[in-house]
This record gives sequence, C-alpha cells and structure tokens, in this order.
Amino acid sequence: MSIKSSLAISAGKSSYWFLHKFLHGGTALPGKITLQLDPDVLKSLAKDYEIVIITGTNGKTLTTALTVKVLRQKYPNLLTNPSGSNMKQGIVTAFLTHKKAKSGKNLAVLETDEANVPLISQYIKPSAFVLTNLFRDQMDRYGEIYTTYEKILTGVRMHPDATIIANGDAPIFNSVELPNPVIYYGFDHHADHDQKAPANTDGLLCPKCQRILAYKNLTYSNLGKYYCPNCGFKRPELTYKVTKLISQSPQASKFEVNGQPLTLHIGGTYNIYNALAAFAVGAHLGVSPDLIQAALDDPDEKVFGRQEVIKLADKELTLILVKNPVGLDQVLEMIKTDPEPFSLAVLLNANYADGIDTSWIWDGRFEDLPFERIPAVLTGGERYKDITFRMRVAGVPEANFDQEPKLEAVLAKVKQMPTKHVYVLATYTAVLQLRKLLASEGYIKGGME
Repeated sequence: MSIKSSLAISAGKSSYWFLHKFLHGGTALPGKITLQLDPDVLKSLAKDYEIVIITGTNGKTLTTALTVKVLRQKYPNLLTNPSGSNMKQGIVTAFLTHKKAKSGKNLAVLETDEANVPLISQYIKPSAFVLTNLFRDQMDRYGEIYTTYEKILTGVRMHPDATIIANGDAPIFNSVELPNPVIYYGFDHHADHDQKAPANTDGLLCPKCQRILAYKNLTYSNLGKYYCPNCGFKRPELTYKVTKLISQSPQASKFEVNGQPLTLHIGGTYNIYNALAAFAVGAHLGVSPDLIQAALDDPDEKVFGRQEVIKLADKELTLILVKNPVGLDQVLEMIKTDPEPFSLAVLLNANYADGIDTSWIWDGRFEDLPFERIPAVLTGGERYKDITFRMRVAGVPEANFDQEPKLEAVLAKVKQMPTKHVYVLATYTAVLQLRKLLASEGYIKGGME
C-alpha cells in the first residue's frame, strides 16, 4: 500500500469515528474525504476480497440484505454497505470500516448504483455480478433502460471471468452475448399459456429482430417466460426458479425454489424475485438449501423504507419506498391484497436522489385501489400538489381525502387515521425525512445514515 493510500485511509477512518461519535452518523462523507486524498484508494481497500456486486433498478437494497443474511450462514465476517449508500464514496466507507478476517475468506457484498458499476469495477475484481431488473427510472440520470444496461455492461466487460447471476425473466439480460459464465433465475410455477404484456410496457422488443415479444407466462411488467414469434429468441434455461407459489399477503410470501419451501416475511411478488436472487447467490457460493431456508425465514430482517413496520401510537405504519412506475404498481398490487381496511399516505419529493421528473406517478395504476376499503387518504411531501392532483384524478372520494405540505402535520394526521394499519408510500428523500422525524419523536432508534 502506498503512503498516499495509507494517509487517505487514516483520514477516512478518523472522519468516520468523529461523525459517529459526535454527529450520530455519516456514511458517504468519510468515503468522499478518502477519495479526495487518493482517488484510487479502492484498489488498496478491496485487495484480497472476493466481491459480489448487486445492481439493477428495483430491489437492490433488499436483495443485498437478504443475500448477506444467506451468506452469513457460512461466511460470518462479511463486508457490506447496509445503509444503502451505493455510490463510490459509500462503498469506500464500507471498506474503511470493515475488519478483515484473520483467516478464511474475506467476502464483500456490495449494493451498487447502476451508473457506479463501471466506476468501481475499474478498481476491484468482482467474482460475481447480480442483475435484478431494469425498468424506466430517474430518466434525468439514467435515460432509457438500454442506456442503463450499457453502463452496467461497461463494468462487466472489465471482468470477463466474473459470473453473472441474472434475472432470466428480464429479456434485456439475455440480449447481449458475453464471455462470462451466466446463471439465470426466474419464475416457472405455471403451465404455459400464451400472453401479451400491456402495450405501454418498456423493453418488449426482441433484441434480435425488433418484433414485439410474446409470453408463455407473465409475472409483471416485461418479466416472464418470453419468446419471439418471429425469430425464436426466448428466455434461457433457469438454474434457480420459483416452482410453486403457495400464498401471498402484504406481510409474507410462501413459495418454493427448486422444490425447497421458503417463507419470506415481507410481501410482494417483486420481493420474491429479491429472495430468489439471494438464493441463487447463496447456492453459487456453497450455502446449503436448508441454511438458505433458515436465513430467509428469519422474521427480524428490517430494511429501512422497504415495507418497514413502525409502531406509531396505536397504529402500525408500513413505510414503503416508491420511485418508478413498475415499482409503484407492484406496491399498489401488494397493498390491495390486504383483507382489512387500511389508510394510505403518499409522500412525493423530487430532489436529485428521487429523480426530478415526477411524471412517473401517472403511470402508476392508483385507479385500481379499493377505495371503498380505504377510509382515509393523505398526500404530502415537497411536491404534494402533484400527487394530490394525481389522486383526485384516480378517484379518491373527497370525503376521505386530505393533503398536507408539512411533514410534522402529516405525521400528526397519520396518528388520527381511522384504521390500525396505515401504508405510507414515499420517495427516497421523503423516506429519509420521515424517518428522521420518527427518530426525533422516539418511535424508531435512528434515522438513516
């Protein structure tokens, strides 16, 4: 290690200690300081680690958390970035604060922002890339899904020996020939029957002949058992697959992967994909199916903003991050399965971390919500006027509807809602702001670094 790297690492560790000792947190800043002193420091920090990169549009944070739980069954001293700080500076901080094992494998599982995959791939040597999905998201940052995939591929191409563990139900991940070994996971729990995706779905063109893809089974959006009726392009063979879907609710899903029964204590079909990715990574790195089952069945996993249940006086507040059309639609589909009446709050911000374009709220199918079972709907956030207009167009009964620009007042009104269960859908910075407020009032232990 060079003197320059040593000094940078010392400065980064000192800043991390100060921030956590006196200012109650800080994840990106120590990494930023370290990188300013040595832009190439990641090469030294990541030396001797076996590294798994997890990237994609939706589900990175939960997939990373579940993968870490699975791998810790066999590799207890594992490095990760649990706060969701998934850009270069946050990843540097994760390495700064981890103590290497004196013996055995040093393993790192890194949630990585799509655009940052090539930025960190030039300094580290991943053994695997996990690709969750690609959907239209933050158009101001990423552009279309093909542009985003090319960013990821720029990093992947630096490491042709790394194994790709990809969602086989996503046509885009089968669209480019690569020299890497590839493992695919997906859903295979229904008998084949021809289907078509909705006309406005992204990513429906065959990458070989540009005709519209058809499906033998469709999970949601453009995910499923796809094929091209014109040229024969089709979904690849799956190594790990959901073979049975037993039951689903907003609180849990029961299903089988390759015949292995699993319980996930979080709802949503999209989260089954996240668990399936974790299963595939665990199996690839030698974790036995029974240990994977035990890890995923642990009900204590809490990931901020990802269906996090918070006790709020006599209420149960379920906080859910929403940030793009497909993710929003899947969340709406999930909460519709709640058999009991529930209240709903939607908080919309449009900062850089959220994506400054809010037009995606018009692609979410709010109209399909069972408003007859939702006695209270509240809108808020910095762009509360936009989401208020959207909800009015969706048909929320005026008698059940309220809006509130101030977050403190939002929380006060949530406490007065008529149902025990309240779903709060919020964009990224709105999640941070709400958690900070909840922490200041003593409902949770801390906000989010």
